[in-house]
Amino acid sequence: MVELVDTQDLKSCDHCDRAGSIPASSTNKPLRMKQKILFLDRDGTILKEPSGDFQIDSLAKTEFLPEVIGALRKIAEQTDYSLVMVSNQDGLDTDSFPMSDFLPSQEWMLKTLAGEHVVFDEILIDKHRPEDNSPYRKPAIGMVEKYLNEHLDFAHSYVIGDRLTDMQLAENMGLRGIYIGMEDVGTLPVALQSSSWDTIATFLLQGSRRSSISRKTAETQVSITLDLNGDGTCESHTGIDFFDHMLAQIARHGGVSLWVDVKGDLAVDEHHSIEDTAIVLGQCFREAIGSRKGMERYGFVLPMDEAKATIALDFGGRGCLEWKVNFQREYVGGFPTEMTRHFFASFCQEAACNLNIEASGENTHHLIEAIFKGFARAIRMAVKQTGSGIPSSK
Repeated sequence: MVELVDTQDLKSCDHCDRAGSIPASSTNKPLRMKQKILFLDRDGTILKEPSGDFQIDSLAKTEFLPEVIGALRKIAEQTDYSLVMVSNQDGLDTDSFPMSDFLPSQEWMLKTLAGEHVVFDEILIDKHRPEDNSPYRKPAIGMVEKYLNEHLDFAHSYVIGDRLTDMQLAENMGLRGIYIGMEDVGTLPVALQSSSWDTIATFLLQGSRRSSISRKTAETQVSITLDLNGDGTCESHTGIDFFDHMLAQIARHGGVSLWVDVKGDLAVDEHHSIEDTAIVLGQCFREAIGSRKGMERYGFVLPMDEAKATIALDFGGRGCLEWKVNFQREYVGGFPTEMTRHFFASFCQEAACNLNIEASGENTHHLIEAIFKGFARAIRMAVKQTGSGIPSSK
């Protein structure tokens, strides 16, 4: 079993003799459901790896890779990723690689990164040599096995490293890898191959606020993909043309990308298709928003011809709808107007947001469209990332 020890305990290293692994500097942070984690190699990935013995055993040999500090800071401040360092250090705490040679470099690296708000949840180091055939040495999963459970977001977590053994570790963990190198990776599960940390950060930031959810019931089958970092693209197939038109307003005016596919019991009526779309869309927003790190959280407004809609939105973690709207028509196209309120009520419940809608106007089409456009504009404001903290006083 791998034992957890603090960095300061590494100087004696008595705890490491049995397992040969050194998980250090643990914050004991509890895992939350579907946690997104980046498992990062150290030498050659964060620090330049010296030629020859490949050991970073002095401060003189300690140098960061280009772009890595800024890239990790963006990832730490703008995403929900937790960072776990996973490193092989051949023969650490032996005469050939004393702990006293390793620690100054390690502590300088961690202190420098912490100054840029980059902090690792856990640091896992294995000191075995290849010939030891240790179950803890990468690409074996001994060091990281505890993370491989229902709490890990397998689809959005990655192993980042500069060696094929790091990509083999990703494969053994059931994850994808981000490979810092140009070597042919064959059939290994590599999501991105690049020597640029700026490119890696862009890739992770673009995918960090994206969600895909499918829901199947006796009445409907709904699949939605949402990208909060999108460009207003919308592809919607619900079988209800006016509803597709309204969903397109959410994407276009919300500045998000949306892909919606719905197969529902329209031969019965439109209720289930609209309701279940709202449920899945709300779930997508809740998942894509995550901890709300760096986002504005609140959003407001919208006039459309003679109609006016006032929208107040708060992605605060609680679901509540206040509705002050009256419609003069029963249908607009094939869309029952009574389902407008039900759509937003279902969305609020699943997205865990407060939504206050007040609207008035003579033309029902304009009135509903003003509500959807105003809602989308409120979304655009609320999901915009302008900081690094979570917008809450709690």
